Amino acid sequence: MSKNDEIGKAFDFGLFKRIFEHTKPYKTIFWVVAIVAILSAAFAVLTPVLVREIINEALSKKDSEELTLVVLVMLGALFGQVLCQLSFNYYANLLGESVIKDIRIRLFQKMMGFKMTYFDNSSIGVLVTRAVADMQRIGEIFSQGFFVIVADLLKMLSGAAIMLLINWKLALIVFAILPIILVATRLFQQAMKVAFIEVRAQVANLNSFVQERIAGMKIVQLFNREEIEKEKFRKINEKHQNAWLKTVWYNSIFFPIAEISYSIGIGLVVYFGVVQNIENVALNDTGSIFAFFFLMDLLFRPLRQIADKFNTLQMGMVAANRVFKILDTESNISDQGTLEKQDVKGAIEFSNVHFGYIEDEEVLHGISFSVEAGQTVAIVGATGAGKSTIINLLNRFYEINSGDILIDGHTIRDYTLKSLRSHIAIVLQDVFLFADTIANNISLREESVALSEIEAAAKQIGVHDFISSLPSGYQYNVKERGTMLSSGQRQLIAFLRAYVSNPSILILDEATSSVDTYSEQLIQRATDKITEGRTSIIIAHRLATIKKADKIIVMDAGKIVEIGTHQELLKNGGYYNDLYEAQFLAEEVA
Repeated sequence: MSKNDEIGKAFDFGLFKRIFEHTKPYKTIFWVVAIVAILSAAFAVLTPVLVREIINEALSKKDSEELTLVVLVMLGALFGQVLCQLSFNYYANLLGESVIKDIRIRLFQKMMGFKMTYFDNSSIGVLVTRAVADMQRIGEIFSQGFFVIVADLLKMLSGAAIMLLINWKLALIVFAILPIILVATRLFQQAMKVAFIEVRAQVANLNSFVQERIAGMKIVQLFNREEIEKEKFRKINEKHQNAWLKTVWYNSIFFPIAEISYSIGIGLVVYFGVVQNIENVALNDTGSIFAFFFLMDLLFRPLRQIADKFNTLQMGMVAANRVFKILDTESNISDQGTLEKQDVKGAIEFSNVHFGYIEDEEVLHGISFSVEAGQTVAIVGATGAGKSTIINLLNRFYEINSGDILIDGHTIRDYTLKSLRSHIAIVLQDVFLFADTIANNISLREESVALSEIEAAAKQIGVHDFISSLPSGYQYNVKERGTMLSSGQRQLIAFLRAYVSNPSILILDEATSSVDTYSEQLIQRATDKITEGRTSIIIAHRLATIKKADKIIVMDAGKIVEIGTHQELLKNGGYYNDLYEAQFLAEEVA
């Protein structure tokens, strides 16, 4: 998407309307803010009128009683203005936070339903920026943007009306200066919108870069990339700085122009006001000149702020546009199925399945095989053969191009996604653990899974002693991504997580690679236990696991080249035999 596309119209009313549709559940708060804004404008213009009254009437007549009364009324007006401002700030922020809470929940739910393809092609840092920083910008539309602009416009209109009532000639002099501010404000607003789009883009790039490097810090240090990454960060940070400096430059130009215009206005009012009083001695309207000082502040100060607040509004609109683009993205797996079977036996059939992650680039070329309920099937092949892709398709992380996949005789599209995935558990090579306790990482905070069930399951697959040996046992916090545990220990937690979920279909995707001998023994014992009595698909290079499988599917370049038992495939002397000799023979001899 180009920058021009993102900038769009000077003001997108369709987008603005869509944002404000989210205020419907909070109509009461909305109207409180609106009413308080009106009252605030009324109290603001009352003060200059009372100042004029004090100078022209109470002081000139030396009437202390009238002076006391007017001063008390002025104090009441000032107190009312303060009270309105406090209420305005609180309820405008409350409305903004309520709206972004709802939008953020929708955004998170939307992202959780995306196909894996979306995440394959998206920067995690950018998505985090959309869900956090951009959301706050949307909230500022309400707390610092739209309502502040409306309140300031009300003050300006009220002030202009009072000016005309008090002295229309002086009012016209003041109004003659306004076009300068209005033109400057318009140019400033257009320039700042472009600048702020660049700022948001650089913030997203910075977030993405920092997040990736922190996540991959081991690689950075292992390959001595510190200086190289430091230089890359310096360049990205410099772009971020330059984007912000543009906004500083525009502010540096605009606000002095506004101040000069205001000062010129003050000078003209004083000059022509005094001239009027000199020419008409009986006029005695010194109070109007002082009133104009206050009224001009009501007119010019909001105008300067409106330019700033309009920038806040525009930044919020840009952020909303980006967030809504994600909400409008059609990248969800179709969940039109109605089948919710409680008892799934686990029979699997792939029928002429074609699939590619990228259009016109197939990864699987007409895959067909079947797995009977309760069977253990191993899938082997070189890297890139399509083994893990089969697992991704079975879970409907991606949609197949053609063919069909069936579980217990029903196409997986007939199942609801929740029902389908509830019957499948996966143990991956790269185990992901949340920054939480071991117990919560196993149950995934499922309230129906009691700690006693987790402990019983751990004893059954032989990992209870390992967990009990950790500080705090099952309440041990493994920190972000499970960094407090070794890779073998993380694998054991993943096995227990899968076992506790009691799946009908179990998938082990390279789950025994890259672990120490002791952990491998525990994992092998856990594998034997959790595969017992359920359909299991094992993608592995470990000879012991493969030899025990009821069936071995051999893949090469996205096609099935052989199917059979370990002994049958060795007798055939084909592709599997070559793999066995190349990869497994040394392990067997050892």
